[in-house]
Amino acid sequence: MKVVVIGCTHAGTAAVQEILNRDPSTEIAVYERNEDISFLSCGIYLYLGGVVRDLRDVFYATGPELEAMGLHVGVHLRHDVTSVDTHRKVVEVQNLATGKKFSDTYDKLIVTTGSYPVASPIRGVNVKNVYLCKNYKDALAIKAASDHAKRIAVVGGGYIGVEIASSFAQQGHHDVLLVNGRHGLLSHYVDRGLAGVIGDDLRAHGVDLHDGEHVLEFDGDEDGQVFIRTDKGEIETDIVILCVGFQPMTELMAGKVDLDRSQAIIVNDEMQTSDPDIYAAGDSTVVRFNPTGQFAYAPLATNAVRQGKIAGANIVQPGSIQYMGTQSTSALSILEHNMATSGLTYARARKYFDDVEYVEFKDNYRPEFMPTTTTIDGTLVFRRSNRQILGGQFYSKLDISMCANLISVMIQNKNTVDDLGYVDMLFNPNFDRPWNFMNLLGQAAMAKLDHEQ
Repeated sequence: MKVVVIGCTHAGTAAVQEILNRDPSTEIAVYERNEDISFLSCGIYLYLGGVVRDLRDVFYATGPELEAMGLHVGVHLRHDVTSVDTHRKVVEVQNLATGKKFSDTYDKLIVTTGSYPVASPIRGVNVKNVYLCKNYKDALAIKAASDHAKRIAVVGGGYIGVEIASSFAQQGHHDVLLVNGRHGLLSHYVDRGLAGVIGDDLRAHGVDLHDGEHVLEFDGDEDGQVFIRTDKGEIETDIVILCVGFQPMTELMAGKVDLDRSQAIIVNDEMQTSDPDIYAAGDSTVVRFNPTGQFAYAPLATNAVRQGKIAGANIVQPGSIQYMGTQSTSALSILEHNMATSGLTYARARKYFDDVEYVEFKDNYRPEFMPTTTTIDGTLVFRRSNRQILGGQFYSKLDISMCANLISVMIQNKNTVDDLGYVDMLFNPNFDRPWNFMNLLGQAAMAKLDHEQ
């Protein structure tokens, strides 16, 4: 069997590794238009913040390493697949270094083409000193420019924008702006209450937060200064880092396989597309979002590696692994705090259900008689009708990533607030109270529901 893989970052790398772990004799041809594979873009903010000294350290696989796993593996960098003939099972490829064009055949095709940074709604994105933030080259360019910039503007108040702005502030840049548009700060992850707390923390550490300010256009002068025109005025800055989201890179497959409204590839639980010989995974595909039971576009590395591994397994052994769906569980460090979330916010949940409720709860994570303790802010989102958990949000100086992971499992298993309130958890004063914070959060939700009855 011959497998052609188009694109090789998280999902593509995971797919190739899984195929070769199961059958090293499989013939594989990987075509990647960049000069590298397996770049962890989530490491960019760590590099910009000085935590990671050498950006090459955030690659976790190389072409030669993949080739060494099998007997017939070719990883072709700087090669662009320009078309796919699904009837003949042929891909047309161009070597970007030499310009040479050639054809290749496949028995199975894996599409892991990834995503683009969203930029099109804003005019002037090609102005000098306006940078997109996605890949290895982007990160190097941003680092070189930021080292000499007095004022740095980050546009986009989502996951990446907040991480980068807080990294610069923590590193000691004294003039950092974060411009967020019409949607609230981190609106995919937290509701307005917690977003307000996070916004206050950013401001307290020197980030000039322009929340609710919509960017219309970039302009520049001959000295390289950038002018950000918004619906509230004009901002002058040395550089702009644009982080306003991603869109699937699927033009190659338009008309070949079924796409959803976001133009992401629709896949089943084995990562098959509407063409049974074509599999897809990662940022180019939809995911099954368990809190709603519907398809969604959620470009996260966690989704990509799972989908890639599942695609590889089912190509070698059809039906061997089924996709469990996702809760889009995430976490990030914001200056001195950590944020972790899973599932739906209250605002987003109301778009799907008419009986949504939420509770906010704050408490020290362990007893006050201990030498130190610290608070956790928690928000739980759930339904009134069946008491089922839909989402959770957590914020603390403590590492609260496991709180989001617990909520993720409970959403996956359709657990209720009552389950969370009384599930067995350890007690030791070093770690928690006799009732763990998560138990108390569940009990707060139970009390709210019971009071309403």
